[in-house]
Amino acid sequence: MTWARAGIALGAVALVAVALSGGHRDDPRTPAGQAGVPPPLFGVAVVGGGGRTSAVDAYGDIVDLRAPGPAGRPLVAVSAKRQAAGSVSPAEAIVARAQLGGGRTLPFWRADSVRQRYVPGTNVLKTTARFGDRRVTVVRRAGGSGEVQADRRWLSRARPLDPGAPSWARAMYRRSLLVLRALTDRRSGAVVAGARDGWAYVWPRDAGAVAIALASAGYRSEARRIVRFLSGLDLGAAARFDGTGAPVAGRNAQGDAEGWVAAAVRATGLPARRPGYAWRDRADYQEGDAGDYLGNAIASGLSSRRIDSAFESDGELVRIADDPGSGRDSTAAWAVRPFPHPALFPAIQRTLMRLALGSDRFGIVPSQNWHGGEDPWTAPTAWTAWGLAALARTRGDARQAHGDRSAALGLMADLRRAATPLGLLPERVDAHTGLPASTTPLAWSHAFAILAIRELWPPRRR
Repeated sequence: MTWARAGIALGAVALVAVALSGGHRDDPRTPAGQAGVPPPLFGVAVVGGGGRTSAVDAYGDIVDLRAPGPAGRPLVAVSAKRQAAGSVSPAEAIVARAQLGGGRTLPFWRADSVRQRYVPGTNVLKTTARFGDRRVTVVRRAGGSGEVQADRRWLSRARPLDPGAPSWARAMYRRSLLVLRALTDRRSGAVVAGARDGWAYVWPRDAGAVAIALASAGYRSEARRIVRFLSGLDLGAAARFDGTGAPVAGRNAQGDAEGWVAAAVRATGLPARRPGYAWRDRADYQEGDAGDYLGNAIASGLSSRRIDSAFESDGELVRIADDPGSGRDSTAAWAVRPFPHPALFPAIQRTLMRLALGSDRFGIVPSQNWHGGEDPWTAPTAWTAWGLAALARTRGDARQAHGDRSAALGLMADLRRAATPLGLLPERVDAHTGLPASTTPLAWSHAFAILAIRELWPPRRR
């Protein structure tokens, strides 16, 4: 079975027994799953509405559970390191089991086939496993019986797209909004990067992008709640924060945080501080060594002239200041949106087009000389599409505008292929199989997907 295109009729639905596995935590190997499906106990879906939040694997097992919100206390938290190492014990999760004849119970990963789907317009997830001629379904939800109606009411508030937007774009738009609903604490405004051990923290850059996306889609009150949370952080203390706003040790503050928070403030219509933030000798979105990076310079409010002087090489923008060999960086797109530098648009267009031409069928890697392997990353793919789509709308030349828009649509097609069958965007995907290779879904990726879609199909003016 190919997980990316699985399709099994639901048939009769049986009640499933759900319990903690009786396995041992020192079991050295993750249980074997089905061919072409992500391994058991690796989260590929999120459930919740901004309160209690769960990550669910491809077999209906709860692998991460947090309360009272997505950045809250972990009640279940399967180690991300053990997921990567393939050494997760079933005892670490809440496992979906089928009660079969003769008193046998089997986990869903032992089924003949498995299918997942969200109840349309909601974050309520159904997983159906087939054992011979029997079909057993488990429903994962965060709240009570009113959750379906609450999700649908929330989604109905979204600003519409152009009536000519294709069905796939509408579906990605709706699912992306629901992902952001699940990963944003509806009380505090804390936005986690993902429902996973090590990702269930607030990165100011990521949360700022979520606020911008929600504001663009008509959720101004939610966006302002995020901004209020971000405005209370000590942005110089760390790269990430917990749900209380306390800095999380282990990663130094990054040079784009203040700029992204300021951009989020502007997007919500609140008074913003003037730009001009420290960006030199800081880590950037790649979270490696400190340096003088393009994305940080753009987010800092540095002038177009100074960005061009430090980062231009052969008519393009490179990653590291005064280092032509550092190669193109996809954060050039940030100087189109949300930090526009019209004087740099020609260099940005050349940079983004060259990156887009080198895309894999599942998207692009973050930068030209990326050292993190060949797997494509969905957030850079989506923000590059957003930048190219925005460039297309600024063009006076119809032919050039068509070229930019076509490149943006090509990247969105890559993003569609990178998405899971549920329409969720992993942080990155395996370059060969397209299966999720990291946290799924990622809030940052869905925020940029919303922004790219709204740039490509803005509602028509009356």
